[in-house]
Amino acid sequence: MTLEARLVVERTAFTLDIEVKVAPGEVVALLGPNGAGKTTALRALAGLIALTGGRILLDGAPVQTLPPDQRPIGMVFQDYLLFPHLSALDNVAFGPRCQGASRAESRRVAAELLERVGLADRAAARPRQLSGGQAQRVALARALAVRPRLLLLDEPLAALDAHTRLEIRSRLRRHLADFDGATVLVTHDPLEAMVLADRLIVIEDGAVVQQGTPAEVARRPRTGYVARLVGLNLHRGVADGARVMVGALPFSTSERLEGPVFVAFPPAAVALYRSRPDGSPRNLWEGRIEGIERHGDNVRVHLQGPVAAFADITPAALAELDLAPGQRVWASVKATETHAYPA
Repeated sequence: MTLEARLVVERTAFTLDIEVKVAPGEVVALLGPNGAGKTTALRALAGLIALTGGRILLDGAPVQTLPPDQRPIGMVFQDYLLFPHLSALDNVAFGPRCQGASRAESRRVAAELLERVGLADRAAARPRQLSGGQAQRVALARALAVRPRLLLLDEPLAALDAHTRLEIRSRLRRHLADFDGATVLVTHDPLEAMVLADRLIVIEDGAVVQQGTPAEVARRPRTGYVARLVGLNLHRGVADGARVMVGALPFSTSERLEGPVFVAFPPAAVALYRSRPDGSPRNLWEGRIEGIERHGDNVRVHLQGPVAAFADITPAALAELDLAPGQRVWASVKATETHAYPA
């Protein structure tokens, strides 16, 4: 591992206690709700917040006692924090100069990195003359100029508009693929994490609640927060073969398990009815509409009842069913679209 860290930061009303391991060339994204501890973890790795306990090893060497400027770390801040009085070239050259490189060598390294990020023609521009996407790439080049073993990215695309973010996300992924050190990314955007990261670490209330590849986390969420991120309904239950009791409601699933399990199903799999449907469809319950909102091209209905759930239906179905908040409806999910896995 390039990075092996246990980060313990104690505050009056909050304690962060997590382990972060990142292999050479790997990109790990820290995900979590506001206040979970993501930024605290990033700042602790950078040396901007002191550890209460734990340690930080980079290539096997402890760095937790070193000041920030002596750690082999490059950081891209959310607002980039470029020096406004320096050109793009001199912003990138600043780090090598601080490390003792000559002015000529520093500018040579900076010129190579600006070319690598596609900004050789903007070397003389000041930050105020750069677009948001260009400033982000200059900040990345500046972080890489110190030849870090650990690259820290704090919401690197948050300051960009939606159109620019799409383009820069693709570019950033290619640049990170060429970096042979460890990269830790903090983001609130699940799509950003899924596209940029090789592995996700989900933090809630200062602790790791789930980690794995983006596909693993998306397929088997383990908390309500993660389920919402990946667009699934999630409940705990107790399995007996293909039957799972979620509270007092029996669910049929496509897997056969025993004991405590999670049950997950997509909102698009939830069918709604104004009256109890004919026959005996499996996974059927009555609930009350808590709210209705636009969700992409569809409508998302929030249900409360023995099983709380989101249901995604078309605007035409909403009109046909004449649904409104406060109404009672019947909901069902096919067993083939209801998946269970060990809790």
